[in-house]
Amino acid sequence: MIKKILIVDDDPRNIFALKLTLKARGYKIVSSTTGKEAIQILEQDSEIGLVLMDMMMPEMDGYEAVKIIRQMPAVQDIPVIAVTAQAMEEDRQKCLDAGAQDYVKKPIDVDQLLIAIEKWC
Repeated sequence: MIKKILIVDDDPRNIFALKLTLKARGYKIVSSTTGKEAIQILEQDSEIGLVLMDMMMPEMDGYEAVKIIRQMPAVQDIPVIAVTAQAMEEDRQKCLDAGAQDYVKKPIDVDQLLIAIEKWC
């Protein structure tokens, strides 16, 4: 079972809310506010078992970050769940095409998120 999750989101309020929700369910949380930092964390922390990736971030968006993660041999198989306010069907497909395994739209439905996390455990 996945116990450590990396949350990547440029909005600290989203990170805070997700941390509270997931810690209450026994998950350890690491967080990042940029795609670049998320990649560095993945390179250094071998305990991370899943990534929740905001797709709309400045500098390096989630699409680019996921594509880079998929090219990194040590972490390329870690499940990535795209988390985005972009809620059209083509947006979902764009996330999957970038390399995410799943997709959860904002505002986040906690039950839907937990189902997605458990699916990839």
